[in-house]
Amino acid sequence: MIGDVQGCMPSLQTLLDILDFSPSRDTAYLLGDLVNRGPDSLGVLRWAANAGTSAPCILGNHDLNLLAVAHGLRKPGRKDTLGEILAAPDRNVLLDWLQHLPLARQAHGWLMVHAGVLPQWRVEDALALNDEFQLAMAGPDLTRFLSVMYGNTPDQWDDSLEGMDRLRLVVNAFTRLRLCDADGRMEFDTKDDVAAAPPGFMPWFDAPGRKSAGHPIAFGHWSTLRNVQRDDVLPLDTGCVWGGCLSAARLQPVGARDTSATVEVISVPCPQAQVP
Repeated sequence: MIGDVQGCMPSLQTLLDILDFSPSRDTAYLLGDLVNRGPDSLGVLRWAANAGTSAPCILGNHDLNLLAVAHGLRKPGRKDTLGEILAAPDRNVLLDWLQHLPLARQAHGWLMVHAGVLPQWRVEDALALNDEFQLAMAGPDLTRFLSVMYGNTPDQWDDSLEGMDRLRLVVNAFTRLRLCDADGRMEFDTKDDVAAAPPGFMPWFDAPGRKSAGHPIAFGHWSTLRNVQRDDVLPLDTGCVWGGCLSAARLQPVGARDTSATVEVISVPCPQAQVP
């Protein structure tokens, strides 16, 4: 499982080499934010799309931003590095592949998401809501959905939510969530470590009564998160694009009949920093 690559193809290749990654033998799960801010978003996208079933990916907020920009619904930001993708001869093939990625996957006993899981959701709920999202992304209302995908409301889960409000909340939870209060109300302004959380807010994985507690969850998105030492929570965004590291958690089965796995975290330094 590999954290946020964000267009840092040289670092991804170095990490894959250290892991001795073989598409015929291994599977690399990329936890979203494949593109943007780094030097070679096109290279990362092509590698992941061409890897097929040996590199299952999930969507992050920067990947969804690319889709919105490609559909003419948002203008590229000043720090975005999406131009090569948008000008590529194979852009439509790559964007179609990206469009059909999920927000969550479960494999080898782990739930994998880009950002977080709301405390009201069991693992089964999260996977079912991902299915709803994928149906919307594959449907005829894709452009309309992308046009209303952005916004901070609703900020709290309610089983009665419907339509675009429901989908927007699902996207926000899976791709933007860091902090929430005890009732699961999301807060999107804080991007620093836990110490900067506003009063009453906490990391989503510390919410009391979280229904997914105890089930191992790997995620990215929070490059400033520090000192999380837990068996059921594995943050893997270690700030590659900011000059930090690109990290992978290697799962190695204990035995042929054992579904458990040992976890080894491997990181490579990333000399590149965000494009000014």
